[in-house]
Amino acid sequence: MTIGLAHAELIGVIIAVTGDRPRFMTVRQGDALPSGPFEMGHRTLQTGLREWIKEQTAHPVGYLEQLYTFADRDRNNEILGGRTISISYLGLVREQAAPGSGWHDWYEYLPWEDHRQGIPDAIGDIAARLKAWAEIDPTRRGDRIRRAALAFGLDGAAWNEDFVLQRYELLYEAELVAEAGCPGEINLGRPMFADHRRILATGIARLRAKIKYRPVVFELMPECFTLLALQRAVEALAGLRLHKQNFRRLIEQQELVEETGDMESDTGGRPAKLFRFRHVVLEERALVGTKLPLSRD
Repeated sequence: MTIGLAHAELIGVIIAVTGDRPRFMTVRQGDALPSGPFEMGHRTLQTGLREWIKEQTAHPVGYLEQLYTFADRDRNNEILGGRTISISYLGLVREQAAPGSGWHDWYEYLPWEDHRQGIPDAIGDIAARLKAWAEIDPTRRGDRIRRAALAFGLDGAAWNEDFVLQRYELLYEAELVAEAGCPGEINLGRPMFADHRRILATGIARLRAKIKYRPVVFELMPECFTLLALQRAVEALAGLRLHKQNFRRLIEQQELVEETGDMESDTGGRPAKLFRFRHVVLEERALVGTKLPLSRD
């Protein structure tokens, strides 16, 4: 829908976890998120997005919540003399093959976010480039260095997995990502159309924060699963390794799951118990929340 010179679009960050990989739905051969204009025939914003996802990918979408509205005048400006208002949503699904869509690992686009195997190589390159950027303007050097340290865990600062958007925005400001017009030889993750990688970063940040106090991770799990599979899913989303005993202890203390009575034999070792999510927990803890441990192993 176009209002004056403002174009309103609906855009979805649709996430799944497959194996130990966090994946998101794309269109245009991985270059864009599913999206479409908000039209007068759409009953609500959410139903409008669901219709666009159905049309573009035919993939079913269950859990969906509004994420953020982007309307920066200098970002994703496809209308001459106007602007695009992007109303984004976060969706959680179980991955299925669907015509018109492609599933991609989000660390392909944001490689500095995956700390499961230690500090990724991209961090060293980023630190050097941000330091050079800080030196360009002596009057802002101290502020830029502090911001870089806080965002990327440099100079003794702790890594905060929730700062996904802050990190991307800092790279954008320093013109170190393709969307900001950086030189072609700088390769910090796969770029996306317009502002879509920024919106992806926003969705990841929301989900990383949310899995700590709401049991939304179970929206991404099959009906029955092992505790190891559940832990690997949380690790994939957080980009961190978790302490196995602490993780299982907290799951048990909060009574999030229950045994099915069946075993998973295809584990490469001893058969493992299968569990399912206790849906009654949504009623029991609607107000107090549910915590998942995100301490490092």
